[in-house]
Amino acid sequence: MSWIVSIASILQILLLLYVATMDVATRSISNEICLTLAVLGMASHLTNPAGIAGSLFIASVLFAVLFVLYQRGSIGGGDVKLLVVLALGLPWMGVVQLLAITALAGGVLALVHVMMRSLPHPGLAPVGSSLLRRVYAVERWRHLRRAPLPYGVAIACGGIGAILNRGF
Repeated sequence: MSWIVSIASILQILLLLYVATMDVATRSISNEICLTLAVLGMASHLTNPAGIAGSLFIASVLFAVLFVLYQRGSIGGGDVKLLVVLALGLPWMGVVQLLAITALAGGVLALVHVMMRSLPHPGLAPVGSSLLRRVYAVERWRHLRRAPLPYGVAIACGGIGAILNRGF
């Protein structure tokens, strides 16, 4: 039974890496990925079925708080659903770790975007440019147009940290 939890944890980490990449690329978080993360999170409770009820309660409270922030425009809908589905697979302290690591990673992300203000305006990345150069050009262009931060990256960092701390 514990091998199922290990496989679910590895798949969650891989999906979170994909979510971070897609959030940078498209500024959206797929419903299908969130649903898959929710199922994998619930599978991680197979060794502790009593944890499902607590996890559902914690995720519900988190959703209520985040929904208020979403209504005020402080957080995106994709960020809300990603945080809530990650909470489904974590115990209480795991959710605290998720939120703490997410906040720290979000601070680093915001700092990087503030530092980007002093960087030169990018031109188009020439054909054959490195991935890093192309990402920089697109992100700098988005930054100049006041696009939102790809906060899914910070949430993915928080989720990966909480999953690794939970163990396999």
